[in-house]
Amino acid sequence: MSLASARHWVFDMDGTLTLAVHDFEAIKRALDIPLAEDILGHLASLPEALAAAKHAWLLEHERELALASEPAPGAIALVRELRERGCRLGILTRNAHELALLTLRAIGLDDCFAVPDVIGRDEAPPKPDPGGLLHFAKTWQVAPRELVMVGDYRFDLECARAAGARSVLVNLAENPWPELVDHFAVDCAALHRVI
Repeated sequence: MSLASARHWVFDMDGTLTLAVHDFEAIKRALDIPLAEDILGHLASLPEALAAAKHAWLLEHERELALASEPAPGAIALVRELRERGCRLGILTRNAHELALLTLRAIGLDDCFAVPDVIGRDEAPPKPDPGGLLHFAKTWQVAPRELVMVGDYRFDLECARAAGARSVLVNLAENPWPELVDHFAVDCAALHRVI
Protein backbone atom coordinates (compact mmCIF):
# COMPACT_ATOMS: atom_id res chain seq x y z
CA MET A 1 0.00 0.00 0.00
CA SER A 2 1.36 3.42 -0.93
CA LEU A 3 1.54 6.28 1.54
CA ALA A 4 -0.87 8.23 -0.66
CA SER A 5 -3.57 5.62 -0.03
CA ALA A 6 -2.92 5.29 3.72
CA ARG A 7 -5.96 6.22 5.82
CA HIS A 8 -4.68 5.72 9.40
CA TRP A 9 -1.86 8.01 10.56
CA VAL A 10 -0.24 8.17 13.99
CA PHE A 11 2.22 10.95 14.75
CA ASP A 12 4.86 11.42 17.36
CA MET A 13 4.64 14.97 18.61
CA ASP A 14 7.80 16.62 19.94
CA GLY A 15 10.33 16.99 17.14
CA THR A 16 7.84 15.57 14.60
CA LEU A 17 4.90 17.96 14.53
CA THR A 18 6.84 20.56 16.53
CA LEU A 19 10.31 22.03 16.35
CA ALA A 20 12.58 19.94 18.57
CA VAL A 21 13.34 21.90 21.75
CA HIS A 22 13.85 19.23 24.40
CA ASP A 23 17.43 19.18 25.69
CA PHE A 24 17.47 15.60 26.92
CA GLU A 25 21.02 15.80 28.29
CA ALA A 26 20.08 18.83 30.40
CA ILE A 27 16.96 17.05 31.65
CA LYS A 28 19.06 14.01 32.60
CA ARG A 29 21.56 16.19 34.45
CA ALA A 30 18.76 18.00 36.32
CA LEU A 31 17.21 14.69 37.35
CA ASP A 32 20.54 12.97 38.08
CA ILE A 33 20.00 10.34 35.37
CA PRO A 34 23.05 8.79 33.67
CA LEU A 35 23.38 10.22 30.15
CA ALA A 36 23.34 6.75 28.56
CA GLU A 37 19.97 5.86 30.11
CA ASP A 38 16.44 6.51 28.86
CA ILE A 39 14.65 9.09 31.03
CA LEU A 40 11.32 7.28 31.38
CA GLY A 41 12.96 3.90 31.81
CA HIS A 42 15.20 5.25 34.56
CA LEU A 43 12.32 6.92 36.40
CA ALA A 44 10.32 3.69 36.26
CA SER A 45 13.16 1.90 38.06
CA LEU A 46 13.24 4.29 41.03
CA PRO A 47 11.47 3.95 44.40
CA GLU A 48 7.94 5.35 44.16
CA ALA A 49 8.45 8.55 46.20
CA LEU A 50 11.65 9.51 44.38
CA ALA A 51 10.12 8.69 40.99
CA ALA A 52 7.03 10.80 41.81
CA ALA A 53 9.16 13.83 42.70
CA LYS A 54 11.22 13.54 39.52
CA HIS A 55 8.09 13.00 37.39
CA ALA A 56 6.60 16.17 38.90
CA TRP A 57 9.70 18.18 37.95
CA LEU A 58 9.67 16.69 34.46
CA LEU A 59 5.97 17.50 33.99
CA GLU A 60 6.48 21.17 34.91
CA HIS A 61 9.57 21.45 32.69
CA GLU A 62 7.69 19.90 29.78
CA ARG A 63 4.65 22.14 30.42
CA GLU A 64 6.79 25.23 29.76
CA LEU A 65 8.08 23.67 26.53
CA ALA A 66 4.55 22.67 25.46
CA LEU A 67 3.17 26.19 25.88
CA ALA A 68 5.99 27.61 23.74
CA SER A 69 5.77 24.93 21.01
CA GLU A 70 6.13 25.92 17.37
CA PRO A 71 5.09 23.75 14.41
CA ALA A 72 7.74 21.89 12.44
CA PRO A 73 8.11 22.89 8.77
CA GLY A 74 5.17 21.55 6.79
CA ALA A 75 3.45 19.91 9.77
CA ILE A 76 0.30 22.06 9.73
CA ALA A 77 -0.35 21.60 6.01
CA LEU A 78 0.36 17.85 6.18
CA VAL A 79 -2.01 17.17 9.07
CA ARG A 80 -4.75 19.40 7.64
CA GLU A 81 -4.48 17.68 4.25
CA LEU A 82 -4.83 14.25 5.86
CA ARG A 83 -7.79 15.45 7.90
CA GLU A 84 -9.48 16.87 4.80
CA ARG A 85 -9.06 13.47 3.14
CA GLY A 86 -10.98 11.91 6.01
CA CYS A 87 -8.01 10.01 7.44
CA ARG A 88 -7.98 8.85 11.06
CA LEU A 89 -5.32 10.79 12.96
CA GLY A 90 -3.66 9.93 16.25
CA ILE A 91 -0.83 11.11 18.47
CA LEU A 92 1.47 8.65 20.23
CA THR A 93 3.93 10.51 22.43
CA ARG A 94 6.28 9.78 25.30
CA ASN A 95 5.05 13.08 26.76
CA ALA A 96 2.05 13.35 29.10
CA HIS A 97 -1.47 13.38 27.60
CA GLU A 98 -2.36 16.79 29.06
CA LEU A 99 0.84 18.32 27.69
CA ALA A 100 0.23 16.78 24.28
CA LEU A 101 -3.14 18.57 24.22
CA LEU A 102 -1.45 21.84 25.24
CA THR A 103 1.13 21.39 22.50
CA LEU A 104 -1.51 20.72 19.85
CA ARG A 105 -3.34 23.88 20.93
CA ALA A 106 -0.11 25.90 20.86
CA ILE A 107 0.65 24.89 17.26
CA GLY A 108 -2.95 25.20 16.08
CA LEU A 109 -3.74 21.54 15.42
CA ASP A 110 -5.97 20.73 18.38
CA ASP A 111 -9.04 20.58 16.12
CA CYS A 112 -7.47 17.78 14.03
CA PHE A 113 -7.13 15.13 16.75
CA ALA A 114 -9.90 13.63 18.87
CA VAL A 115 -8.90 13.75 22.55
CA PRO A 116 -9.11 9.93 22.96
CA ASP A 117 -6.76 9.60 19.97
CA VAL A 118 -3.99 11.48 21.80
CA ILE A 119 -2.06 8.80 23.68
CA GLY A 120 0.67 9.74 26.15
CA ARG A 121 3.02 7.93 28.47
CA ASP A 122 0.28 7.27 31.04
CA GLU A 123 -2.20 5.76 28.56
CA ALA A 124 0.21 3.30 26.92
CA PRO A 125 3.69 1.94 27.58
CA PRO A 126 6.25 4.45 26.26
CA LYS A 127 7.66 3.86 22.78
CA PRO A 128 9.49 1.79 21.59
CA ASP A 129 6.92 -0.54 23.18
CA PRO A 130 4.27 -1.20 20.48
CA GLY A 131 1.34 -1.05 22.91
CA GLY A 132 0.19 2.42 21.85
CA LEU A 133 0.08 1.53 18.16
CA LEU A 134 -1.67 -1.74 18.89
CA HIS A 135 -4.24 0.25 20.88
CA PHE A 136 -4.91 2.40 17.80
CA ALA A 137 -5.26 -0.69 15.59
CA LYS A 138 -7.79 -2.20 18.01
CA THR A 139 -9.72 1.05 18.59
CA TRP A 140 -9.84 1.95 14.90
CA GLN A 141 -10.57 -1.70 13.99
CA VAL A 142 -7.77 -2.04 11.43
CA ALA A 143 -4.80 -4.35 11.03
CA PRO A 144 -1.55 -2.86 12.38
CA ARG A 145 -0.10 -2.92 8.84
CA GLU A 146 -2.70 -0.28 7.90
CA LEU A 147 -1.19 2.20 10.38
CA VAL A 148 1.53 4.68 9.43
CA MET A 149 3.72 5.87 12.33
CA VAL A 150 5.45 9.19 11.65
CA GLY A 151 8.30 10.19 13.95
CA ASP A 152 11.73 11.72 14.27
CA TYR A 153 13.56 9.16 16.43
CA ARG A 154 14.40 5.49 16.50
CA PHE A 155 11.85 4.79 19.28
CA ASP A 156 9.08 5.73 16.82
CA LEU A 157 10.53 3.42 14.18
CA GLU A 158 11.11 0.53 16.59
CA CYS A 159 7.54 0.92 17.86
CA ALA A 160 6.19 0.72 14.31
CA ARG A 161 8.33 -2.31 13.48
CA ALA A 162 7.29 -4.16 16.65
CA ALA A 163 3.60 -3.43 16.01
CA GLY A 164 3.72 -4.43 12.33
CA ALA A 165 2.94 -0.88 11.19
CA ARG A 166 4.71 1.18 8.52
CA SER A 167 7.19 3.85 9.60
CA VAL A 168 8.06 7.28 8.26
CA LEU A 169 11.09 9.17 9.56
CA VAL A 170 10.96 12.97 9.28
CA ASN A 171 12.87 16.09 10.32
CA LEU A 172 16.39 14.79 9.95
CA ALA A 173 18.87 15.71 7.22
CA GLU A 174 19.60 12.03 6.58
CA ASN A 175 18.33 8.64 7.69
CA PRO A 176 20.55 7.15 10.43
CA TRP A 177 18.36 4.03 10.84
CA PRO A 178 17.73 2.66 7.33
CA GLU A 179 17.05 -0.82 8.70
CA LEU A 180 14.02 0.52 10.63
CA VAL A 181 12.56 2.99 8.13
CA ASP A 182 9.96 2.26 5.46
CA HIS A 183 9.87 5.87 4.20
CA PHE A 184 12.10 8.88 4.82
CA ALA A 185 11.35 12.58 4.29
CA VAL A 186 13.61 15.45 5.37
CA ASP A 187 10.58 17.23 6.85
CA CYS A 188 6.78 17.15 6.92
CA ALA A 189 6.61 19.37 3.85
CA ALA A 190 8.58 16.77 1.86
CA LEU A 191 6.28 14.03 3.19
CA HIS A 192 3.25 16.10 2.16
CA ARG A 193 4.58 16.28 -1.40
CA VAL A 194 4.72 12.48 -1.75
CA ILE A 195 1.26 11.72 -0.39
